[in-house]
Amino acid sequence: MDETGSKRAFDVLDYTVFTCMLGVSALVGVYQAYKSRKSPDAVREYLVGGQTMSIFPISMSLIASYISGIAILGLPAEMYVYGTQLWAVVIADSFVSLTMVVVYLPVFYKLQITSSYKYLELRFNHVVRLMGSFIFIIKMLLYIPLVIYVPALAFNQVTGINLHMVALVVCAVCIYYTTLGGLKAVVWTDAIQTIVMFGGVIVVAILGTARVGGIAEVWKRNVDTGRIEFFNMNPNPTVRHTFWSVVVGNYLNWLATCSVNQAMVQRCLAMPNLKKSNITITIMAFGIISIVSLSCYTGIVIFAAFYECDPITTKQIRKPDQLLPYFVMELAQSIPGLPGLFVSGVFSAALSTMSTGLNSMSGVIYEDMIMPCLKTPVSNLAASRIMKALVVVMGSICVGLVFMVEKLSGLIQAGKSLSGITAGPLLGIFTLGMFFPVANSMGALIGGLVSLSFVAWISFGSQAAISTGQIVFPIKPVSVEGCPESLRNSATNLTIILENAIREQPFFLYKMSYLWYTWVGFLTVIIVGLIVSFITGRNIYKPEDKKLYTPIIHCFLRSKDNENSKDIELNKR
Repeated sequence: MDETGSKRAFDVLDYTVFTCMLGVSALVGVYQAYKSRKSPDAVREYLVGGQTMSIFPISMSLIASYISGIAILGLPAEMYVYGTQLWAVVIADSFVSLTMVVVYLPVFYKLQITSSYKYLELRFNHVVRLMGSFIFIIKMLLYIPLVIYVPALAFNQVTGINLHMVALVVCAVCIYYTTLGGLKAVVWTDAIQTIVMFGGVIVVAILGTARVGGIAEVWKRNVDTGRIEFFNMNPNPTVRHTFWSVVVGNYLNWLATCSVNQAMVQRCLAMPNLKKSNITITIMAFGIISIVSLSCYTGIVIFAAFYECDPITTKQIRKPDQLLPYFVMELAQSIPGLPGLFVSGVFSAALSTMSTGLNSMSGVIYEDMIMPCLKTPVSNLAASRIMKALVVVMGSICVGLVFMVEKLSGLIQAGKSLSGITAGPLLGIFTLGMFFPVANSMGALIGGLVSLSFVAWISFGSQAAISTGQIVFPIKPVSVEGCPESLRNSATNLTIILENAIREQPFFLYKMSYLWYTWVGFLTVIIVGLIVSFITGRNIYKPEDKKLYTPIIHCFLRSKDNENSKDIELNKR
């Protein structure tokens, strides 16, 4: 790095690459809206693409939806600051796909419902369905602003353009094509954006490795500073990342995100049959593992590149989340169009997640909250207009919430902490219904509310303790020995500042690793739900309700079927 710190600016070619990506996304929305304008069932066309989607776009859409810009920027920053333990998350991701195919997806597919929360009404009652829908909306309203903030941060880093103005432009494009084209527009833009996303990450990883001097040198520099760590077997739940929290803890978080999420159910039901849905899930698993591994590898490449001159300590960037865009601009000195490709990749990841969220929220609000209040069914045209209006409204709310995101800690931790508030309760309610025939609606309702409140208290308390310096996580060592003299003089001993800032110990639950939040919420729903069900009168299993339960427990339900048939025969006699 030169002493002036001058870098290549975002030029005409970069803006052209970026504008083309946004333009293609908008055109796909227009095209899909035109194609589906004469559909006889506007609601089904808008939410599940008329159940005529093919494997490729749905697979790409699922990958893009669950790998947001938070992962693209946050995972490299995580590897740089804390080491590679979180990389073991790919183990959990493998088991999640298997669980989805065997346990949850068959239930939704047999019922053929366009809202996953319709299941809660069929199994429990309308009040529980409404609670599930509200929890989902809260989840998306907490998560989407983070997703918007990420690409805006990257764009601000490489161009200097105001972060909030960029966020507004991104959202406007996303709202536009999601509103016009529905699920088909979302899915096909996701497919294009996934390719761009992979392209951007792969190019940065290859060029970065070449700059450092090869994979062996990248690995050596990270080993020398203790960053390579995959099997920290410490059972202490307050340790931020261990093998147990990353693999076992995150397993449930991913399962909640994928298996009972409205976005997941919509896409799987867009496939013509269950077999194709299962193939799609398998491809999704390989895609997610690939992009997560690429992002993690990029993180150790970035550290190897800044091995002797840490840009955070020398105040060249403000936050670790800016490491990747900063590194891209370093690489871009001799590579035209690279910043444009990178920013397009990060925006692609964010746009796909946001569009999925907006499409899903519009479907949930319409089907679960508006339709039951309508005295007479509305026309297809009116239903379509209502859902499009909902996309605009929810998108605008998300833009307004972006301002609070800047106050949060690292992207990965903040994202998973906030998603943990709703992930555990939602997965718990669905699992209570699918696995426990004795559970009743009162148990599901009270269990869900208690779980949501409990995890929200822990999550917000933990974020507050982190922001005030009460909780500080040990970070891996960095160096400024190779920096120019002017940068070395600007470096501050941050460790001393942090140590002096700590005055009191936080409440013990606040110190628990954020990766266990989903388990806490999940188990709270199951335990409280079953206790309340037994107190208030357990649900009586009926053979005709068998399709409401996961195939895993059908072998136990057969004995109940036989008992019921014997009781009927005895009554007849």
